[in-house]
Amino acid sequence: MSDPTFYLSMAATGLAGLAMLIYAALNGWRGWLQLQHEQLGHDRQSQAPASPSAGARIEIADLKERIRKLEAIAAGVDL
Repeated sequence: MSDPTFYLSMAATGLAGLAMLIYAALNGWRGWLQLQHEQLGHDRQSQAPASPSAGARIEIADLKERIRKLEAIAAGVDL
């Protein structure tokens, strides 16, 4: 067991295995960072407030007016 080539080959094998593990971990880390980047980019786009169109604002105003009329009817107030 005192053969220097044995120890040299074991060291080279261990170093190669360690390099493969580090490479795999680095690829996993880059993939995770890319995923987080995409999620943050998607969140920024989805959180952007959408300005309501004129038609939607008119419809909301119409619904509010209908609610006021129904509340007046329920309260017994003549319009």
